[in-house]
Amino acid sequence: MLLLAWGALMVCWFAWGYPFLFRAPHNQQRPSITLVWPTRIGLLLEGTAIFIAFACRMPQSELPGPGRMVACLALGVAAPLLSWSAVRHLGRQFRVNAGLYEDHELVRTGAYSVVRHPIYSSLFAILGATLCLLTPLDWAALSVALFIAGTEIRVRAEDGLLRARFGQAFEDYRRAVKAYIPYIR
Repeated sequence: MLLLAWGALMVCWFAWGYPFLFRAPHNQQRPSITLVWPTRIGLLLEGTAIFIAFACRMPQSELPGPGRMVACLALGVAAPLLSWSAVRHLGRQFRVNAGLYEDHELVRTGAYSVVRHPIYSSLFAILGATLCLLTPLDWAALSVALFIAGTEIRVRAEDGLLRARFGQAFEDYRRAVKAYIPYIR
């Protein structure tokens, strides 16, 4: 059963990453404002969280129970749905580093109508799926804390850029739509 769950998790990770690798535009040569360091620090913390999720594994004697397996499946399915919607609706405004293109628009459709940063939501969901299946609770807590710290750095940088560019329109959107965890943050 664990082998089947592991395989399903890997399929979910592939489905989550596919739009970023093969659907999102890369190497765009348009003028932009870019905040590289907040992105790098945030990515380092998020990457460390993902490393912990895979590296600090439960012993074979402590297999995840049915509740954790169901949570893994639910999060594993939600993650690619969010990532695909985010990349589709963001379109040519997609970028890895926090920044805005000169012709950037404030996207509020698709997954962006549910959360302002659905790419982070999708990454949090696939991380959660991994934690549910593979990681002991103490290490999972550390992983979540690092992920949230990295994501907060990135969200604050991006929100600052969006606030500066779109002013009241962004503030209205920010008040109406949570950052990356629906109904919470």
